[in-house]
Parts: sequence; C-alpha cells; structure tokens
Amino acid sequence: MNRTRTIIVIGIAVLLALLASAGVYRYLSEKGRLAEEARLQTVGIVVAIVDIPVGTPINVNQVAVTAWPRDLYPKDSFADMKSVVGRTAKRDFFRGEPIVESKLVPTGKGGGLLSFLVPEGERAFTIRVNEVVGVGGFIVPDTRVDVIVTMVPPGSSEKVSKVVLENMHVLAAGQIIEQKENKPITVNTVTLSVTPDEAERLALASNDGIIQLVLRNFMDSDNVVTVGATKSRVLSAYRASPPEESKPQTKKRYTKRKPSSPVMPVARKTFTVEVIKGNKRSEEKFQ
Repeated sequence: MNRTRTIIVIGIAVLLALLASAGVYRYLSEKGRLAEEARLQTVGIVVAIVDIPVGTPINVNQVAVTAWPRDLYPKDSFADMKSVVGRTAKRDFFRGEPIVESKLVPTGKGGGLLSFLVPEGERAFTIRVNEVVGVGGFIVPDTRVDVIVTMVPPGSSEKVSKVVLENMHVLAAGQIIEQKENKPITVNTVTLSVTPDEAERLALASNDGIIQLVLRNFMDSDNVVTVGATKSRVLSAYRASPPEESKPQTKKRYTKRKPSSPVMPVARKTFTVEVIKGNKRSEEKFQ
C-alpha cells in the first residue's frame, strides 16, 4: 500500500517536472523567436551617446551602434563607427540622434565650417556693426533680422530710412556660429545669408548709407511694404501749438453813486400830564 502511494507521488512529480520543462522550453523558444524577428526588423546604426556641438570633430567616445527600426532609420545614416569618427559636425547632434551624412562636413572638403552652413543658392555677407546696430548683443546665430538703411537718394538733399531686406537669417555673430547659452554677446560683425541680388543691395547700402539691424520674431515671416521715413514725414504729425493770444485787459468801470438824500428825523409825539400836589398844579410833558 505504501509502495503504491510512493509510486503515485513520484509519477505526479515527474509529470509536473515535464510540464514545467515544456513550459520553460516553449517560453525560451518563443522569446528567441521574437528576438530573432526583432533582429531581422531592425538595423544597427551609429547614434550620438552624448550631445555633439556644431564644429566638433567626432570621436569614439561620443557615438555607438544601436538597433533602429528597419522601416524608420534615416537613409543617410551609418552602420560603421569608423565611417563617422574623425568627421566634423556642421549641425548639432543630440543624445540618441542618428549620425547622418547631411549633418557632417563632407570628407576631403577644405575651407571653414561657415561655407557649409550657407544654403545652396545663397551667399554669406558680413557687415560691420556696433553694439547699437547689433541690438545690444541680442543678434546671435540663427536669429532673424530686418535691414534698414539710411541714405540720401539721388536728386534729394533729405535723408531717407527704408527697410531694404527682411527676414534675413543670421549665420554668425562675430566669429561665433553657434549660440549655446542664449546670452547677449558683443560683436563687431554680423554675417547674413542672402541671395546674390540681396548681396548687391546690401553692398550698396553698407557703402553709401548707414545700416541698422532690427531683430524680429522667429515665427514672423511676413514681409511688410513701407514707403520709407524722412524727416518731414516723421515731423508731419507734429503741430506746434500756437502761442496763447493775450486777452485784452478790460478796464474797470467806476460808476458814481448818487448822493443819498438826508434822512429826515421822525417827529415824536408829546404827551402832557397835569400833576396836582395839594394846592399846587403843574404840567409834565413826556415823549
């Protein structure tokens, strides 16, 4: 009896062990299958593991290869770190961002970094400024400005101030091409990205007139047509108030008063009282 019971217990234990082994094997097989499917659906690309500022040569400690969804990875990314190390970033890379060819300085290209920041079809034009023209140091790379020129037009003797260029992209302020902490900086030059036609107008304005830069909202891309300002237009709204006219002083008129008539005394009534004392008789008058 005891032997039979022991055999039953051992059989149940073996059965449970087989079931547990089968469950573990199935779980591991499923996990391996999912991992293999995930591996087949991803590709390894080079990403930044730290923030890489613009103009920085990339080293091995700044990048790593990580899995990326096959359908979502950038087409100009890299799968090998050797293709990235030593290249110079011409745009900022943030941690976890794929390293792509379009944000790197082309291999074997000489020249400064600024030439690679100029959009295709445009030119970099540098103008001399002072602290006032530079809006107190708040014109920094990647801001947008309008250009105002003040000059004397041909055939006129009066100066005119006119907005000649609008929504210009600032490529660099002084020798700084990146603004890291968004703090005001003092510079003596500002480099703008302009078209060839805009470069001609800016060259004429900088040589024959006085240039002023106006900082604008980055989201404001509307162009405003103005007629320009002259001294006469600026002062046209000013009207000098006429001097107060002196009011004629009115002479005081003195009127002669007529002499008042003399007051006539009022006649008082007199009463007579007869007084008899003994054999004497007298009269007393009262008013």
